[in-house]
This record gives sequence, structure tokens and C-alpha cells, in this order.
Amino acid sequence: MLQTLSPSSALPVGRGLFYVTVAATAWGTAGAAAAVLYDVSGLGPLALTFWRALGGCVLLLAVRALRARRRNGRTDASRPVEPPRRRAARILVTGVGLTLFQGAYFAAVEATGLAVGTVVTLGAAPVMVALAGRVTMGERLGAGGALAVAGGLTGLLVLVLGGDGAGTVRPVGVALALLSAAGYSAITLYARHLGRRGDAVDPYRTTLTSFAVCAVLLLPFAAAEGLWPQPQGLVRTLVLLVYIAAVPTALAYGLYFAGLAALRATTVTVITLIEPVTASVIAVVLLGERLTTATVAGTGVLLGAVAALAVAETRTTAPAG
Repeated sequence: MLQTLSPSSALPVGRGLFYVTVAATAWGTAGAAAAVLYDVSGLGPLALTFWRALGGCVLLLAVRALRARRRNGRTDASRPVEPPRRRAARILVTGVGLTLFQGAYFAAVEATGLAVGTVVTLGAAPVMVALAGRVTMGERLGAGGALAVAGGLTGLLVLVLGGDGAGTVRPVGVALALLSAAGYSAITLYARHLGRRGDAVDPYRTTLTSFAVCAVLLLPFAAAEGLWPQPQGLVRTLVLLVYIAAVPTALAYGLYFAGLAALRATTVTVITLIEPVTASVIAVVLLGERLTTATVAGTGVLLGAVAALAVAETRTTAPAG
């Protein structure tokens, strides 16, 4: 997920719920496609993230050209002009945050598996946002929020320390997932900062520029890791790369931002818990990953804490959109 500010929208709430649900489900398949790609393509996590960002840019640019054609060259005169320095800062912060979020996530999936990598990343991120928001912006957690954060930390500890020695949860993978969560948290906190400042940001343009920065930053590292897939199974590799760029990237982010404009941010937080659930089901059913009792328990506590944190935030913040 990439949370940025969204302009007001006349989208019905029911359709917004549907859009965010589809987006979260699609995101849950990205890690599964990556896990298969590691086996058939020879690509590493940085090269895979580069191709995802580049493919997402190409598709989003095509959508942008289509939108411009439908408007017959008309521009939105009501859109406020963003000062160049602020625009450059926004592009840099969101681009670097997205690079860290996506690159570390795919590395975590490679290191510790799809289920654990996804759950730790998306379970830890709201906890980090809540704690950092309290420290940097003075946002109040309240008793319910503090209890939810404690529950989230407990779930993480159960996941990391409760393994059975079978290698289901690998510390390196968990560390990479936490690094990914930190990238996501930075984007979210910066979006809140922009919101407090009253800056109006086009979410579509932010997504496009973020993926462009991500592709540029990752290119030298992806080249060093191995930019091109191996010739064996090339057709399957290309199909999976196109899927990752089209469905859980361009399509999912477009639906997410459209839905975010019509829903409370806390509602979106709860709905996007579908993503780790989807990833865990795919990991067990299709990829043959084995979840230990400690993994299941830690996942349950962590996701429950995120849901409780969203409820606590609903009681202390105004609706978004």
C-alpha cells in the first residue's frame, strides 16, 4: 500500500468499499507471484522491484494519456498549483519510501516466505505509524490505542520467538519485513504532515512519480544483482512480470486511491487486512508453506491489534474524505 492524500470524491461509499477490497486482494497476490518468479526467472528482489516499478510507470502513463485524450486537452483549473520545492520534496520522500517499502518486502518474501513476510510488514506498519505519530506529531493514542500497539508488539514477538526450529520464521526475513514497514510508515506519516499543512495532492500523479523514482533508484542495484531473467521459462516469467505490473500495481493502486477518497482512513486500514490474509491462504494452499502454531497465533494477535488500532483511531480522529 501507498497512502497519500486524496482529493474529495463523489464516489459512492459502497463502490469505494468494493474498490479497496479488490485492491487489497490484488496486493495479496503480488508476493505469491514474486515467490514463483524467484524459482523460474533467476531474478532477485531488487530486480523484481525495478521491473514492477518500471512496468507500473508504463501502464500509468498509458492511462494518463487516455485520460488526457478523453478531456480533449482540457486541464483542471481548480487544482491548486504546488510550489516547486514542496513538489520536489514530496516526490523524493514518497519515492524513497516506496523503494524501501517494495524492495524490502520482496526481499522478506524471499528470505522468510510469503505468509510471514506479508503479515509482519503489514502488521507492523500501523503500529510504527501510531508510535511515530505520537512522537513526531503529538497524536494521542488513548488507552485503546496504547493497548492495541502493545498487542501488535506482542504478536510480533510471538512470531519471531515462537518458532519450532523448522525455519518457518527467519530473523533476517523478519528484519527485512520491518524495514519494509518502516518505508510504508514514512510515506504515511509524510502524507499526514501534508494533510495538516493543507496541501492538496493529486494521488494519481504522486503514484506515478513515486514509481518513477523507485525505478531510477533501483536500476544500478538491480543491474548489479542481475537485471535480466534467465532464458529458461522466459514466457512464464514475462507473464508473471506483466501480471505484477498490471494487477497488484497499476490497477490496485488506482482502485485504492479512488476508494480512499470515499472512505474513512480507519475503514481502509481494516479492509486492507485482507491483503495479509490473502497472502497467507495462497502461501499455504498453493505454495505449500507450513504455518506453525506460533505463527498462526502471532498472526492472529498482530492482525487483531491492527483492527483494534483502527477502531481506536476512529474514536480520536475525524473522518477522511
